Amino acid sequence: MKIKPFVWLILCLSWMLLTPSCGKKETRQIHYKGSYNKDFNDLNPLHLEAAKRLGITPLSSRKEAKKASRKMVEIETNKNYEVEKLTHSIPYLVPEAAELLETIGKNFIDLLKSHNAPLYKVKVTSVTRTADDIKRLQTTNINSSSNSAHLYGTTFDITWKRYKKIKKGKQKVSDEELKMALAMVLRDLQKQGKCYVKHEKKQGCFHITVR
Repeated sequence: MKIKPFVWLILCLSWMLLTPSCGKKETRQIHYKGSYNKDFNDLNPLHLEAAKRLGITPLSSRKEAKKASRKMVEIETNKNYEVEKLTHSIPYLVPEAAELLETIGKNFIDLLKSHNAPLYKVKVTSVTRTADDIKRLQTTNINSSSNSAHLYGTTFDITWKRYKKIKKGKQKVSDEELKMALAMVLRDLQKQGKCYVKHEKKQGCFHITVR
């Protein structure tokens, strides 16, 4: 028995509507169950203890950067993270901190992949500061401390407000979900004893020191 063309059309349309798209996976919702302020509340004394133990002798100016007491790694935008234009810090970290930053960036992308979500990179907003950098920063930010872990090359800030999309496309992830993804990554590393983390609400960043 021959099936008329319009019957074939109806059958094909019905099959397409009832059958899941081949190769397409549904994006899973990203949700952080904890509290940013409670979970990421490692205070300055903890950051300073780790910074002084692992870091360099603080630099008075940028001219001294090449003479740091420990060899430092230059960080720059790569496949795992993006470094924003730095106005009050220099893009250098001690090796342990540079490795931690790479891990955070990679784990963040991997987490998005596990949720079948569009891929983004985290953005680094502040790295190592000299004494001169802090003095200049204090003219615009009264909350900036002279006794900062940023002086030791062990500490960096990652914004939770902005992210870099890796591939262009219409599908997006909200900034709030991306913040939750970043929090999940940081909480895991924090529990492993890899870092101290402070949720900076006013500055819009996570303040991170390698342990």
